Amino acid sequence: MKKIIVTATALVAAAAFTLTGCSSERGGDTGGGTSTEASKGFAADATIGVALPDKTSENWVLAGQLFTDGLEKAGFKADVQYAPASNTVAEQQNQIQAMVTGGAKVIIIGAKDGKQLATQVEDAQSKGVTVIAYDRLIENTKAVDYYVAFDNFKVGELQGQALLDGLKERSGHDAPWNIELFSGSPDDANSKVFFDGAMSVLKPEIEKGDLKVVSGQTEIAQTATDGWKAENAQRRMDSLLTSSYGTETLDGVLSPNDTLARAIITSVQGAGKPVPVVTGQDSEVESVKSIMEGIQYSTINKDTTLLVEQSIKMVQQLQKGEKVDVNDTESYDNGVKVVPAFLLKPIIVTKANAAEAYANVPSLLEIVKSYQ
Repeated sequence: MKKIIVTATALVAAAAFTLTGCSSERGGDTGGGTSTEASKGFAADATIGVALPDKTSENWVLAGQLFTDGLEKAGFKADVQYAPASNTVAEQQNQIQAMVTGGAKVIIIGAKDGKQLATQVEDAQSKGVTVIAYDRLIENTKAVDYYVAFDNFKVGELQGQALLDGLKERSGHDAPWNIELFSGSPDDANSKVFFDGAMSVLKPEIEKGDLKVVSGQTEIAQTATDGWKAENAQRRMDSLLTSSYGTETLDGVLSPNDTLARAIITSVQGAGKPVPVVTGQDSEVESVKSIMEGIQYSTINKDTTLLVEQSIKMVQQLQKGEKVDVNDTESYDNGVKVVPAFLLKPIIVTKANAAEAYANVPSLLEIVKSYQ
């Protein structure tokens, strides 16, 4: 697997899915920063805090309900909080602090901004609380005990390869192909991981001339989408079409998730142009429908149920004082330490393999079958 370093500058609904580093050599401190109190175990009915960023996407809404149900089923008291979408990271900071004060033994954090939680998690850990970063890495602090996520560099690689496959399948002509690149929000560390994974596939094709980014915007700072907001992606696509595609044909777009993919497609359709090959991620219902209709080309299967289940399994292991399962101790350097991680495997989904990919997800499988 690629080794990941997230630097200081790096920058829900089908009932089983979600939306939910840069490549480098390993660095940082792999030791220290683990709660010694948590390693002794704690009461089976303890409070477990879950701090999630907002309810602006399907996966976060689903995750909140899954955490509430799953933790309570396991015997814990669940304290699940969302930071309002309209607020800054300050609300999540306050929520984490309140969880610590309320006696939470473990706090699972889907960071609103992973760069701005160091003070809160350090205070939590100093009071014997175990901190698990969920889906998004918390940066620049030793006070992160574990990270649970899908292999997000692999997600990017799959998106890059899907774009190439789609161009060969749908463009109607051989290379070179004109493409544009989109990345996620600068305050989400995953954005750079996704982008770097994709560029590990796409950059060699750009360099040899098989892919042409007509706008010239190939850097993450140029391609970023603030807040992962659809309106921001649509606005940028509108601008790109006006400035770079008066006479040129747009063959493909790298989109980091389904919400942005649909916004990009809306922009292109609004301009009266043919829909290019567009990637995505999260297996959102509307995008699965779009894929089956032959519009959006691909998405990524990242099963939120599995991610939440693994997080709760970690909590149960901590409660019993057992060793916590991890499968990666090299890849996720948060700028201060390499955080022990449990990574789940993402799956690329196109119209061709959708039935197979969603075989264990009745709600999405029903959608797929309705188009067959």
